[in-house]
Formats: sequence, C-alpha cells, structure tokens
Amino acid sequence: MGHSAADWDYRAAIEITKDWNGVEQVLLQNQQGASARVSLHGGQVTSWRNKHGEELLFTSSKAIFKPPKAMRGGIPICFPQFGNCGSLEQHGFARNKVWAIDDNPQLHPPNDSHGKSFIDLLLKPSEDDLKCWPHSFEFRLRVSLATSGDLTLTSRVRNVNGKPFSFSFAYHTYFLVSDISEVRIEGLETLDYLDNLCERKRFTEQGDAITFESEVSRLYLSSPNVIAVLDHEKKRTYVIRKEGLPDVSVWNPWEKKSKSMVDFGDEEYKQMLCVDGAAIEKPVTLKPGEEWTGRLQLSVVPSSFCSEHLDL
Repeated sequence: MGHSAADWDYRAAIEITKDWNGVEQVLLQNQQGASARVSLHGGQVTSWRNKHGEELLFTSSKAIFKPPKAMRGGIPICFPQFGNCGSLEQHGFARNKVWAIDDNPQLHPPNDSHGKSFIDLLLKPSEDDLKCWPHSFEFRLRVSLATSGDLTLTSRVRNVNGKPFSFSFAYHTYFLVSDISEVRIEGLETLDYLDNLCERKRFTEQGDAITFESEVSRLYLSSPNVIAVLDHEKKRTYVIRKEGLPDVSVWNPWEKKSKSMVDFGDEEYKQMLCVDGAAIEKPVTLKPGEEWTGRLQLSVVPSSFCSEHLDL
C-alpha cells in the first residue's frame, strides 16, 4: 500500500552507502522517483535527479573524488572563505573535510521535514583547522528532498568561540545545462557586480538578462531572493530561491580556462554553469553564541511556466 505525503516516513527514503573510496554517502529519494545524493566528503550534494531520473547537476568527467581534494561538480560548500579572498585555501576547508551525520539535530521549523526525506550533517573544526582559522564553530547542514522534487540546503553556523568571528560563504552550485550559449539568467539585471576578471572592479549589469559568450566570473550584489536560469534547448528553468544569502556568484570558465584545470574536461564548460547563493561582499560576523542561517531551495519548472509566475 502506498503512503500519502502526510505519513511518508523520511527514514525509509534514506539509504547510506559508501563510495569507492570508502567515504559514506547518503541517497535521498521521494515517492515520485526523484533523488539526491550527498557525500560526507565536504557535505557535498553530488547528484540531484528529477522523477524521470535525469541528472540536474554537473559533475566533471575528470573530477577527483578522493579526500582531501574537493570534487569538481555538484554543490560544494564554500566556508569559511569564498574563492581566494583571504588567507585560507581556495573556497575554505569545509568542502575538503569529512562531515559527520548529526544524530542530534537542533530544531528546524515544523514544516521543514513534512513530506520530505532529509539528512542532517555536522562539521566541527579539527585541531588543524583551528591552527589556520582559530575559531570554534558548529556547522549544521540539512539537505532535504521534497515530494515536489525540490532540493533544499539549510546551513546553520553557530559561534561557540569566546570572541566574534567573520566568514564568507557560498553554495557553489554546478547546474547541468544543454549548451551554455543557449542559457540565460533572469533576476540579476540592473544590479551592481564585482568582476573577478577585472580585479574585482564594480560594474552595473546592463543586459535584460545575463547570457554567455566568453568567460564570466562575477559577484552580483544585493540580489533578489528568486533567480531563474533558463535552458532554452531543454525548455526548462532552474529556479533558485534563497534566504540569508545576499550575493550571487556567476561563473563559467569558457575554453581557455577549462584547458588549464586538471580536473575539468576541455569542452565541459559548454554543459555547466555555476550560480551560487552566497554571502561574500560583506562577511557574516557572529558574536559568541550567535547563529547564522543560509537557505537555498532549487526547483525545476518548464520554461514556458517561468517569468510570468516567478515574480522575478
């Protein structure tokens, strides 16, 4: 007998296995056949499939899956630093660490688990982490898959240190697209952005939508909480909803940069686009005992559904 969404047992929809490096990974599934896979290496979502089994996230064919190397694709967690804007390694250390399953997750809103399969993960600093970034924290991550197939990541960072600390953050989301030349982003027009290809100089977006014909590495500031990535060839749209994440990083390496990356195929830039919900320009500062929450919700809808329904 089938279960209604109301009595859907999220535990029955979770499978814990190990990858070929022996790192545990969690498979989330819903009743309709959608799925998401989360590796404890980095707390990283490595797969998100719709109810037809179609993969929605890009992973490079040359990706390295072995810790401590971060995997090229999926949704890496960039914390406590994004990019090279600080003294730490590129994008911080959270994406390179093995996370624990949180057996005692703290309270989430009552509707945050209804009808969903989800997993709660926990990261605390190691002694080595504290040597390079001397701040004690608890990072709780919930990854949930709704009955609709929506994927939601909720990060909560708590300062358990005796003094304030600051960090930057991003969900470095690699979307799988049919052809980067046929993709556009709506919702970032007229915004100011910092261009990483021009020494982080500030510009104002002039286009009606963002399209791609060369390398792009930009940080859009004070962005709306709903953004759409339209894939014309597949006639589908990724809808990004976010809370606590004022910035959006947009990246595609294009041809020349792709050839310089050992864990990225020379032509793979055509099938990927990174659009990240982020908090980068103004780092988050937490006083002792304070907690920050950043939430990302990803949906897929037919492109014909898009602009008139999304309040972009």
